[in-house]
Amino acid sequence: MKKFVLIPDSFKGTMSSSRICEIMEENIRPYYPDAEIVKIPVADGGEGSVDAFLTAVGGKKVTVSVKGPYFEDVEGFYGILNDGTAVIEMAACAGLPMVGDNKHPDKTTTYGVGQLIAHAAKNGCKKIVVGLGGSATNDCGAGAAAAIGIKFLDENGESFVPTGGTLSRVKKIDCSGRLSEIGEAEIVTMCDIDNPLYGTSGAAYVFAPQKGANEEMVKFLDSQLMQFAGTIQSQLGLDVAQIPGAGAAGGMGAGMVAFFSSRLQMGIETVLDTVGFDKVASDADFILSGEGKIDFQSLRGKVVIGVARRAQKLGVPLIAVVGDIGDGVQGAYDMGVSAIFSINRVAKAFREVQSRSESDLGLTIDNLMRFLSRLSV
Repeated sequence: MKKFVLIPDSFKGTMSSSRICEIMEENIRPYYPDAEIVKIPVADGGEGSVDAFLTAVGGKKVTVSVKGPYFEDVEGFYGILNDGTAVIEMAACAGLPMVGDNKHPDKTTTYGVGQLIAHAAKNGCKKIVVGLGGSATNDCGAGAAAAIGIKFLDENGESFVPTGGTLSRVKKIDCSGRLSEIGEAEIVTMCDIDNPLYGTSGAAYVFAPQKGANEEMVKFLDSQLMQFAGTIQSQLGLDVAQIPGAGAAGGMGAGMVAFFSSRLQMGIETVLDTVGFDKVASDADFILSGEGKIDFQSLRGKVVIGVARRAQKLGVPLIAVVGDIGDGVQGAYDMGVSAIFSINRVAKAFREVQSRSESDLGLTIDNLMRFLSRLSV
């Protein structure tokens, strides 16, 4: 009996990773009806991450009343996997879609994210995975920190919850009231970018424009982050400004390190560790992965390469099925990729073939299975 492990990333704007897994399985079954097929849909930490983890390993979704981007009451959620690990996506209560056209990154908060983390910790979760992505915020995680009991005091000694536009008002950080359960949990933050906290490659300049900031506001938000980084360093003795990934999600990467004692880890590595990939895939015959486009940037450690490195150590062949193949991918073969196939069967531009992506994926997997089944005759 053959064993296939399916672990694709989504094809952005076209197919979710869960849907890709379904199509792959549908087209494997006619050739290997008795095969063991393990589906591990991958999410990048943004919207859909909780569902992807629950689909991959099982568990339950917990709903909690928390604060949204503008401190309004919203119904947030997180997942508890079968092993007790909590998975939180910040997009559940601080996501950009939640603000619609009311985009003001100087006023939005991550307070609800902290409430979700606190709820998971108080409910006995000893490992908490936090996905960064799709945020409407630029508060460096200060809102989330306030939700777990950290106090931010202004020059008059008054406590307040900072937002992206008021970070410079913080003169003292009091961590004495931090929720004790936070220190008892291992907190891992999924972060796939390496941007610093501030500067032209930082949170404000790179990500704030999509959250509604004009050029003037970008400069203002950047200065706020710079001053806040100085306050963190002077008050907590931590230099978070240049940590790779500090600028993720409006500086939430830095905040997770400073206030939650979290480590930042590539999303795919977090996924692989959380689902026990090495054990699951050790006896597989084939691993099928994929992403919308594989190119030289993929070699830095995106999904396909992250999985391929593990597959190589296990001695299991990995086949990458992708939307498009760019230049400079030869190095992928040295990293554990056995073969790369594009689903673009008619060699046309993406906008012309997007509508047929699902059927083209199915036909590509069917073609691949035809070949593999002949080899095993």
